[in-house]
Amino acid sequence: MGAKQAADPERDFEPPTFTIKELRDCIPKHCFERDTLRSFSYVAYDVCGMVALAFAASFIHTLPAVLRAPAWVLYWVCQGVVCTGIWVIAHECGHGSFSANRTVNNVTGWVLHSALLVPYYAWKHTHSQHHKNTNNMNRDEVFVPRTKSYRGLQGKPSTPAWMTDSIFEDAPLYHVAKVVAQSLFGWPMYLYRNASGPKYSRGASHFNPASVLFRAELYWRIVVSDIGLGLMAAALVYASWVFSPGAVLCYYGVPYLMVNFWLVTITYLQHSDAKVPHYTDEAWNFVRGALCTVDRTYGRVLDVCLHHIHDTHVAHHLFSQMPHYHAEEATRHLKKKLGKYYNYDDTNVFVALYRTMKFCQFVEDSGSVLFYRNPSVPLRAVAN
Repeated sequence: MGAKQAADPERDFEPPTFTIKELRDCIPKHCFERDTLRSFSYVAYDVCGMVALAFAASFIHTLPAVLRAPAWVLYWVCQGVVCTGIWVIAHECGHGSFSANRTVNNVTGWVLHSALLVPYYAWKHTHSQHHKNTNNMNRDEVFVPRTKSYRGLQGKPSTPAWMTDSIFEDAPLYHVAKVVAQSLFGWPMYLYRNASGPKYSRGASHFNPASVLFRAELYWRIVVSDIGLGLMAAALVYASWVFSPGAVLCYYGVPYLMVNFWLVTITYLQHSDAKVPHYTDEAWNFVRGALCTVDRTYGRVLDVCLHHIHDTHVAHHLFSQMPHYHAEEATRHLKKKLGKYYNYDDTNVFVALYRTMKFCQFVEDSGSVLFYRNPSVPLRAVAN
């Protein structure tokens, strides 16, 4: 991906024809081995980092007044990254890539995700559906593109809807505001009302055991997820009483928003790009969907701190039970095998976020292979 690829990816695009077996066969077998102790070492590393940062922050009040605000900002940024790393490990538990033992996966994932106010079993289920249906226009669970008709843009470019979109298209502050709103609040809204996911006829909350999102047999698992959230909420209320609401906001609340930023940004950029298609049912299969994923580097420090969730995500979508500590090696082999079908972009994350938010507005209503468009780009769909 990037400057080496054709400017118009639709023109000559041919959907890939790889099988999952031939892709698995190109990866060394040891890359699929899970080591529980090694996985826990990453938990220990991240938790120690989190505690060390909080301990350091407890001395901010001793700094000269002019340095306190910058010190808090530095703490929030660093703690947000470290806690996102913890979130990634919990996410691995949900996939079963943390350990070969299901109980170890579920207990560890429930504890870590509950600490970050994530309903473990609820999100584990919907995230599994996302992996099974990645970039399927009809069945994916997250960042499903809106169609031209849904956006009200099916008329001529002179119609009010087109004119309004064109006006906002030229307003950078509008796109910056969208980036900020999505990055900070997109995750809670997704959990609460399935924002960015498919539209349902009734409630689609991750907190409701009777939600349309879940099968009846998952009811009590969703209850267990809610219990975890309740315990964490109680701990935060107690901490607010013992210390102060302001202390909880500074030590936990703002880093929580930073975790939201990284989580939404990573997920959004992994599957939303002008060069990545979405498929309808007739053209989609699992491998094609998994290959609609973009690996992006955020710089070596962030790549390591975030456990390579963003720069080895193609491998993760193909083989979600592969531990993150083998994903770099697997990615090197997949890159050779996939050739032009391996998507990679080293654009600065903030530039990529703004560019994607600005460009990726809608897809066509017809066609089996669809690329993002915006009102200023000639309309075109690609047939399979």
